[in-house]
Amino acid sequence: MNAKDAFSAPGHPFNCAQSVAIGAGREDLLPELAACGGGRAPGGRCGALHAALLIASPERHGVILEQFQAEAGALTCREIKNETHFPCIQCVELASRLLENRE
Repeated sequence: MNAKDAFSAPGHPFNCAQSVAIGAGREDLLPELAACGGGRAPGGRCGALHAALLIASPERHGVILEQFQAEAGALTCREIKNETHFPCIQCVELASRLLENRE
């Protein structure tokens, strides 16, 4: 299942962070990421972004942060929702794409 499908599943069983983990084949992280949706990731960071950073190798963090900021307009859930109005589903898609991009 890809991240977008997980996030959009009937009954909304997965938050944004869990959805990115599912898309990356890291279902082992679901319990850890259960509390990371809705602005509850460490530092208020977007949960989808948090999951991507948790899964990616540390040397890729800078690129992921830079590209996420450039496309979503912010790194924290509050700013994304209140200022840039970038939808959560797009955060999930963006984080998944950045995680998959090995460049």
